[in-house]
Amino acid sequence: MSVEAANRRSARPRLGVHRDHDTYKWWALSCTSLGMLLATINSGTLIIALPDLERSLHTSLLELVWVILVYMIASTVLVLSAGRLSDQFGRKRAYVAGFIVFAAASLGAGFAANGTQLILWRILQGIGGSFLFANSAAIVTDAFPREQLGLAMGTNTMVAAVGLVIGPVLGGALVAISWPWVFWFNVPFGLAGSLWAALVLRELGGQGEDHTFDFLGTATFLVGLTGLVFGISKGGIEGWGEPLVIGGLVAAAVLLPLFVVIERHQRAPMLDLTIFRNRLFSAAAAAAFINGLARFALMFVFVFYFQGVQGNSPILAGVKLAPLAVGMLVSSPLSGIWADRRGSRGLAVLGMLVTAAGLALMTLLERGTSYWASGSFMFIVGIGSGMFNSPNTAAMMGTVRPQRRGIAAGARVLVQNTGAVISIAFVLAIVTSAVPKSVLFKVFSGLANHISTAELQPFISNMHTALWTLAAVSVVGAFVAAARPRTHAAEAEKDGLEPPAAVVPQTEVQEAVAS
Repeated sequence: MSVEAANRRSARPRLGVHRDHDTYKWWALSCTSLGMLLATINSGTLIIALPDLERSLHTSLLELVWVILVYMIASTVLVLSAGRLSDQFGRKRAYVAGFIVFAAASLGAGFAANGTQLILWRILQGIGGSFLFANSAAIVTDAFPREQLGLAMGTNTMVAAVGLVIGPVLGGALVAISWPWVFWFNVPFGLAGSLWAALVLRELGGQGEDHTFDFLGTATFLVGLTGLVFGISKGGIEGWGEPLVIGGLVAAAVLLPLFVVIERHQRAPMLDLTIFRNRLFSAAAAAAFINGLARFALMFVFVFYFQGVQGNSPILAGVKLAPLAVGMLVSSPLSGIWADRRGSRGLAVLGMLVTAAGLALMTLLERGTSYWASGSFMFIVGIGSGMFNSPNTAAMMGTVRPQRRGIAAGARVLVQNTGAVISIAFVLAIVTSAVPKSVLFKVFSGLANHISTAELQPFISNMHTALWTLAAVSVVGAFVAAARPRTHAAEAEKDGLEPPAAVVPQTEVQEAVAS
């Protein structure tokens, strides 16, 4: 190609703006927001469709739960590897690829003939999702100055909340057509996202030189986490003395500590443990894990409470789930702006306590409780979640050098999603304990309106126990968030992270900048 032709080609107008343009950050935010919207709509549509999937595909209860869990395990285990690959080969390429893989897997999932096939397609969806999750926060952090990170993260969380509002209602409508549309709806969405990201994103972060892949660490963590979640979920349904249950828990007890040992000695580890030397990052990561543990199973529980216990249709159940997301929608952007100006630690603590209060109030719910009570309690939990998420995420990502933001974003998703996976597994174990199999079948297939309140009482009692447990976990998370230190430039430099610059003349100035 001649120089003149090359110049003409480079002169062609492109959608978006140059990477150094003042408005580029908003173009980048539009891409990550689209990814968050896809992920959260998919989550809501699928959860609301679970009872219909159980009836249509004749799945067992364990298979039904693992339709949710395998996606989370795949995206959780691979998110660190996706983050590392993104740091090495470019976040834009990885983000575009994530959309395409997610769309292709969604197309295949709609053609699944049984629970096993659907689980396999969900694993592929998780692989695509890992590239979206690993890069969303990193792309935003690359594009925005640190004094606006809280606003940016709050906007992403707000968009996620919109997806959570839309998802269950849309899921109910799609199930009324046919359950495959719960997955097929993602296809045009994913293709549009890949095209938009390809057109407007620019590569900003530096690329790493080490292209090795930590197969040993990845495999160890995969088998260890799968064993833990499988053991907890199967044990709650079929008994703790089952050989597979014992084997899964033993594998987790051996392999998860071994994973840490392996990562300490790997030249290019899946999880770079040096990133946790910064006390702010490690404490915020611990709080993110506890938040995932305390909150994620809630929507799972309420889908079966509304459809199984109260006998609502999928569309009505979807509408009833809306206050949880509306609370996040209200509080997320406001908390992000507050954290940019005043610091994030106090807000994160308060968010966990508000969540704990909402979860505790939910223990008052019974079969015949009116909706104003459950809706109000869900709104409170949503407010608390929004108060915690965006400031905590911004605090973590604001300490990291640009060339390490992919792996840092992966680490954040890893700890939060690990908590979320365990949350569903142990809540399932609690709510199914000592409940007759016939009752469980009717609850999880949305048919519990055909049995008496007395027969349902063990399930409702177990639901209360699970909610008290989640509330207690959230209180622990508040203490962890409160123990988070202020950051100091010397500590950040020592830990190989990015020292914060003082821009807000407040008592917690370094913390505010980090957030």
